[in-house]
Amino acid sequence: MSLTLFSPSSSLFSSPKQNKWIPRLGSTQFVSINCQRSFPICYVAGGNASSVDTVELRTELDAVSSFSEIVPDTVIFDDFDRFPPTAATVSSSLLLGICGLPDAKFMSAIETALADGECIELEKARERLSCFSNKALVNVGAELAKLVPGRVSTEIDARLAYDTRGIIHKVHELLKLYDQLEVSTQRLLFKIPSTWQGIEASRLLEAEGIQTHLTFVYSFAQAAAAAQAGASVIQIFVGRIRDWARNHSGDPEIEAALKRGEDPGIALVKKAYNYIHKSGLKTKVMAAAVRNKQDLFSLLGIDYIIAPLKILQSMKESITYPDEKYSFVSRLSPASAKMYQFADEELVKWNQLSLAAAMGPAAEELLAAGLEGYSAQSQRLEEFFGKIWPPPNV
Repeated sequence: MSLTLFSPSSSLFSSPKQNKWIPRLGSTQFVSINCQRSFPICYVAGGNASSVDTVELRTELDAVSSFSEIVPDTVIFDDFDRFPPTAATVSSSLLLGICGLPDAKFMSAIETALADGECIELEKARERLSCFSNKALVNVGAELAKLVPGRVSTEIDARLAYDTRGIIHKVHELLKLYDQLEVSTQRLLFKIPSTWQGIEASRLLEAEGIQTHLTFVYSFAQAAAAAQAGASVIQIFVGRIRDWARNHSGDPEIEAALKRGEDPGIALVKKAYNYIHKSGLKTKVMAAAVRNKQDLFSLLGIDYIIAPLKILQSMKESITYPDEKYSFVSRLSPASAKMYQFADEELVKWNQLSLAAAMGPAAEELLAAGLEGYSAQSQRLEEFFGKIWPPPNV
């Protein structure tokens, strides 16, 4: 999966001059809207033709982007034209996607990795394939860094999820390769699973000035521990938590949210955000696996929201009028976080034992499933490289 952060510009929303009839809510009156240029400025004439008002119209995408940075959920580079990225993620899944598309952008970066002399000289096939994977990730990541002005997040092999030293060693390997390609450390994030060992690796790497992106956060304990470790970004999967809650029971954290009448995934994102800001920590929160517009509207004010392209396209095509049905207001803010009340047991200094005790069945099962899937992707990539290597002229 590739994630690309973007900030919409007015050029995305251009449309030819057009007249539209739009009803005012709460009235049977219609108004003629004459759009002289792309959104947002239009002239509105009511029943009295001599009375013309200037109103500001925005797309829903404009509106939500004023509260949170929106993240298109895509692995297809052609989508960059519709939603220009400002940052990106490179992963085994992305590399497999590139290899599976004829004439895909960045394929040359992968071919260059497979022709790398340092990797070719390694005698053991496992080490050689790992070297190819590292080079391919970094080559593509470096190309993405030329394309986007923001940071590039590089996924760390999930098979290292329970090995703190292994994670740190892998990050240092990748960082060395990025340095050879003159990509600054400040342009990079490293995406690490939120096991205790991953959280510890994040703490040690952040102390070196290396920015980390902790994923597979499914419980408040993980979020709080990651924030205490100083992770730059944590990623919470709203929809996956909701799916688990629909099909299972017995998780205290989820049942508490349901008892309050809250969606458990959205409740976790809000709680993590409030904890971070109330505690004065630096971590940014990313909400992933949002399934509909209402999820997105409920999280306005969060740092990042990953949204499917169908939701983004719908919002891009929808004009908002000052009195229309959706009220675009911030649901989260540093000021409101100060008022949030936490239980004493939630304000502890988290360690491996307390984290393990606090993680309920939902977090345990979803974390295990995520690690299994990401590990399988890494294995598939190495197997694919083994089948196509050596490339022509090597």
